[in-house]
Amino acid sequence: MTAPVFVVDAVPGAGAFVLDGGEGRHAVSVKRLQAGEDVVLTDGRGNWAECVVSSAEGKDRLHVEVTLARAEEEPSPRITVVQALPKGDRGEVAVETMTEVGVDGIVPWQASRCITQWKGERGAKSLAKWRNTAREAGKQSRRVRFPEVADAMSTKQVAALLATADFAAVLHEAGSVSLAAAALPAQGSIVLVVGPEGGVSPEELKAFAEAGAEPYVLGPSVLRTSTAGTAASALLLGLTGRWT
Repeated sequence: MTAPVFVVDAVPGAGAFVLDGGEGRHAVSVKRLQAGEDVVLTDGRGNWAECVVSSAEGKDRLHVEVTLARAEEEPSPRITVVQALPKGDRGEVAVETMTEVGVDGIVPWQASRCITQWKGERGAKSLAKWRNTAREAGKQSRRVRFPEVADAMSTKQVAALLATADFAAVLHEAGSVSLAAAALPAQGSIVLVVGPEGGVSPEELKAFAEAGAEPYVLGPSVLRTSTAGTAASALLLGLTGRWT
């Protein structure tokens, strides 16, 4: 099993380091790490260090020695999922599982048929939950580069994002081509749109098509909005060779 991952503001390059605060408390009081055990420190942006525990102090201070510091290259092609806002806690479920499979970016989308509305303080709290979920799922899945969760976007903003992608697609039953048969770029960016429970509206489909994103089908069954992005991302990671 790989070493547990802890997040720090800045990854040490060498020498001794003290992991404290919330991460230190988790390492000492929850994980109960002991001298000689391995840990990984990361900033969640691709920088990370392999370390060996020297000692534990109190309830929230872990002393470690850096053995090797590295930087993970940016993945290519980069995969971003535009996720329409699901009901209840299904959004956090989607973020968690997409993070686990390896998605690089997640964009909350306020689609016209979304029941959930992100407005004011509620919207800020929901966005914070998505970002915290991505951080915790990134740690749990032993990633050192966590997905970026963007601010919520409108349909117009999503269309602008799609126009910049090297490959853009909308998961929709109206598609005549399977995503598995799509011509994918070897590098650059892939942006995938997952609609809400009520579906992507004709107006949204038109706006996305004008931005270069055609509808594709994923398979013979219809997946929930909270699982479609994860399944599609896993397929893309395999097809692009990122899962080898």
